[in-house]
Amino acid sequence: MAATKGDQQALVRQWRDLLALHARTQCELDRALGGHGLCASDFEVLDVLADDDEDPCVGYRVQEIAEDIHLSQSALSRLVARLEKDGLVERRMCPEDRRGVRVALTAKGRALHGEVLPVQRAVLGRMLTRAEG
Repeated sequence: MAATKGDQQALVRQWRDLLALHARTQCELDRALGGHGLCASDFEVLDVLADDDEDPCVGYRVQEIAEDIHLSQSALSRLVARLEKDGLVERRMCPEDRRGVRVALTAKGRALHGEVLPVQRAVLGRMLTRAEG
């Protein structure tokens, strides 16, 4: 059964509402995290790396991070280079594949993540709760 024009318009409206919510939330995150020297994408990388509970010394491959934060590998590599320059992450040779590189939080990166985690979660809570209501 084909969707009616009204159904299609409702679907497009829902999609555009979702995009608008994402854009507003991203801007709010950038604003809130900017005071800590981070943007939303920076925080997402730190947050993914902070979840490395199994072995924080090993870290993640760049490809694994890219899957979680939806950036191209080249954009993510530039972001990681900037975070590394700021002393928040470090790149390490992959023990199982000497050609591979892993990224891990430094002590400074872990401390900053802990400091800004409540800020990021508060923004998400405020923006997404508002969207539901």
